[in-house]
Amino acid sequence: MKLLVSRALTPRVEKRLAEEFDTTFRNGATPLSENEARAALAEYDALLVTLGDRLTAAAFAGAPKARIVANFGVGYNHIDVAAARAQGIAVTNTPGAVTDATADIALTLILMSARRAAEGDRFVRTGAWTGWTPTQFLGQHVTGKTVGIVGLGRIGKAIARRCHFGFDMRVLFHNRSIVAEPGLPAEQVPLDDLLAKADFVVIAVPASPATHHLIGADQIARMQPHAHLVNIARGDILDETALIAALQAGRIAGAGLDVYEHEPAVPEALRALNNVTLLPHLGTAAEEVRDAMGLMALDNLIAARDGKPVPNAV
Repeated sequence: MKLLVSRALTPRVEKRLAEEFDTTFRNGATPLSENEARAALAEYDALLVTLGDRLTAAAFAGAPKARIVANFGVGYNHIDVAAARAQGIAVTNTPGAVTDATADIALTLILMSARRAAEGDRFVRTGAWTGWTPTQFLGQHVTGKTVGIVGLGRIGKAIARRCHFGFDMRVLFHNRSIVAEPGLPAEQVPLDDLLAKADFVVIAVPASPATHHLIGADQIARMQPHAHLVNIARGDILDETALIAALQAGRIAGAGLDVYEHEPAVPEALRALNNVTLLPHLGTAAEEVRDAMGLMALDNLIAARDGKPVPNAV
């Protein structure tokens, strides 16, 4: 079974892939273009792809040889799943492996934004700091506040547990379907209520046409002036232009972003702001987590090769 791996993975994962398949490791850090994906689908039996690889309907429209596209990650909005299905190609992802690491990044951004940590770091690095004073870089306390989580899936629940049990926070959440999570005190509310009541709003909903710009100017306007907005999901769920305008005007206190609407492009206006923390998509960037993601993708590939049901079909 010929396998193309679109970008470099951890040494442990690459070793295992090479042991199991006739594997080609693509050079370079750039994602597959639509044309490259189309050619790869015609040449290889299987593809292991990552965020940003453009597996569009046009890419699947050729004469694909591939039987499976194994996505390295939980989000698969860069893959036209319907077009793959029409060609009889399985699409899989790696859901469980990313949950805790992504939830950790959400808490990282809450704390960094509330306590102005990135701003303070830049201040020290420039040599501007002359010593401690009682009113310097006053941020906001996190413990005991209210967090509003948009999307209570695996990652949303993990964020909620960290906030409630770790920081004694009141947890509100908005979800399209009714969610019951035994042992977790969390209140399901309409989105407008969540935005109006939360001190920290965290976007954790999957990307889809229905969630494109789910949080825009009208939604940000409903937030409290002292509130912070955190996005660890996908960039286009948040209207970046509306966020920039709100931060520039001081309509909300701050934001923490790990994803961007036109990633990897980050608008200069966003980079110029001190009241936003910007991370380079670090959600799952821990070696053991990336190992786990790769090995989960491997399990999907092996199942497809051996004619068995794939464990993580989407």
